[in-house]
Amino acid sequence: MTAEEAKKKIEELTDSINYYTHLYYQESTSKISDYEFDQLLEKLIELENEFPQFRYPHSPSQRVGGTITKDFATVVHEYPMLSLSNTYSHEELIEFDRRVAKGLNDQPYEYFCELKFDGVAISLLYENGYLIRAATRGDGVRGDDITHNARTIRTIPLSIKADNLPVRFEVRGEVFMPRTVFNKLNRLREEEGEALLANPRNAASGSLKMQDSALVAQRQLDCYLYGLVGEDLHVLTHADAIYALEKWNFHISDTYCQCKNMDAVLEYINEWEKKRVEFPVDTDGIVIKVNSHEQQRILGSTAKSPRWAIAYKYKAQSAATILLDIDYQVGRTGAITPVAHLSPVKLAGTIVKRASLHNANEIARLDLRVGDTVFVEKGGEIIPKVTGVDVSKRQPHSQEVRYIAHCPSCNTALIRKEGEAQHFCPNIKGCPTQIKGRIEHFIQRKAMNIDSMGKETVALLYEKGLLHTPADLYKLTYDDIFILEGFKDLSTQNLLKGIEASKSTSFENVLFALGIRYVGKTVAEKLARHFGDIYKLEKATFDELVNVPEIGERIALSILNFFEDQDNRDIVDELKEAGLQFEIVEEKDRHESSILEGKSFVVSGIFQSFSREEIKEKVRANGGQIVSAVSGKVDYLLAGENMGPAKRKKAKSLGVSIISEQDFLNMLTT
Repeated sequence: MTAEEAKKKIEELTDSINYYTHLYYQESTSKISDYEFDQLLEKLIELENEFPQFRYPHSPSQRVGGTITKDFATVVHEYPMLSLSNTYSHEELIEFDRRVAKGLNDQPYEYFCELKFDGVAISLLYENGYLIRAATRGDGVRGDDITHNARTIRTIPLSIKADNLPVRFEVRGEVFMPRTVFNKLNRLREEEGEALLANPRNAASGSLKMQDSALVAQRQLDCYLYGLVGEDLHVLTHADAIYALEKWNFHISDTYCQCKNMDAVLEYINEWEKKRVEFPVDTDGIVIKVNSHEQQRILGSTAKSPRWAIAYKYKAQSAATILLDIDYQVGRTGAITPVAHLSPVKLAGTIVKRASLHNANEIARLDLRVGDTVFVEKGGEIIPKVTGVDVSKRQPHSQEVRYIAHCPSCNTALIRKEGEAQHFCPNIKGCPTQIKGRIEHFIQRKAMNIDSMGKETVALLYEKGLLHTPADLYKLTYDDIFILEGFKDLSTQNLLKGIEASKSTSFENVLFALGIRYVGKTVAEKLARHFGDIYKLEKATFDELVNVPEIGERIALSILNFFEDQDNRDIVDELKEAGLQFEIVEEKDRHESSILEGKSFVVSGIFQSFSREEIKEKVRANGGQIVSAVSGKVDYLLAGENMGPAKRKKAKSLGVSIISEQDFLNMLTT
């Protein structure tokens, strides 16, 4: 193929993929199968790799990211991104309406209302139909250039084809992380021993400033657009601008409403105060704008905010109660988390007794004192958080809270790395809470599944000096257990049987149970399948590790650090000697072919000719690998009936090929 032929074919593929993407995301329509769509994308990537001079920034292949940005350049906004005045009061809205009427000399006007999404403001600059720059709001005059990261967001068009499109224009919107994505991300972080993210907004903000755009792509950010600015736009109202953006295939929330007067605005506000709780995106209010652009010009702006718009913010679900105490929890990785103990108070339908304080910086910011009357809110956070102090009720002679300097479990001096907010206990091998935490992780259901054992038993055995590492579990005798408080013959026998039964647990689960930092369930499965046994993994180099699908630099370094420690290698040897599975057990007579060699599959849904386990075995028997979660490094999502929409959406967003049961069978006969 000549370069000219390749260029033409790349342009054709780009147009086709963009067309089918629009149908899927904007009109919920599929004209071709997922498999056919993925073949188009794979062909495009193949051609771009062969002819890199034609790999354009607006290509659909750029959605997966991969660009590393060490420093984000500062850019000046062509039009200032003004902030809005806020109010929590209906009375202040009515006063705003009076000011509008007065500023317009009582000429007729109407409002345009939109949900205020709790995310990160973004500016998208288009020229000749192509996205040329994306920037954060910053201080309203200058922001950070985050173009590479913005390109990974599937609902942001990289190119636009439309009649009468302005040569240059700017679109504004809000980048957010859907609640389902946020909750899943926090579950994975908890599983991998990382500190939980506070809320979806912070998660979205942090994701946009990641240096590796491939990691941003995995965060599954979304974006609603709500503003159009520029010259010669030929739109007379904000409604016209929204309709134009919809016509140009931008992602617009259909929750907006034109309101003839302030009474209609208040009805809209009251309607969404109840409905927003069930909305998949966090919203914290309503934005009210005068609809006419000419009237917006007449009303003008102050130095900070427009006079023609205002944000009504819903009051957070909050309650006041007494801060009784603060304790400091030690995680299995040594992370220290301060937790407020509160006088019980009802909040959002539940009784709250504890709340997050996050870290030392937050305690200092709040200027907390034990005995204070504090305000507790429940929003997008995992658990309630303390948001403020009623200083007027502070007790005389109260003392400010001093963050602990030593681990509450082992009294080791805490450390805090430069640039990080969280303190850690560095006494990994001697801190009782960390030791017990690692063993509790080892026995949990997703790991070794020793269900006849719990935290209390782990604590008892540790206190007796019988349990210091997971390997000690397999040295326990009847007499060791029987003398423990609460144990009789039957419970002792059951615990020993549970420990013995765990020896048949698969290598994937054993690897997860070891508790290597950042090696969650999915990563453990991938590593186990890729290397086959623990000793190949132990000897793997950094380059060999990062070449495994789903394994990044951070995970690779953590694995290397784990196996550099002789104590960890000794524990692995002891566990292997005890009879645990440290290699993938394959049924050799099940091998059928190598046609799927090097291909990875996620299997989900119900199938006609196989059970889910049978179709997984079919993949393995033909040389393929099974992965538990969709990521950018997965080759195929094998989709059966009743598969959850979240997996399909994630696969789409990451460019993973989605195939049916019949597509899969066709692959085996090709």
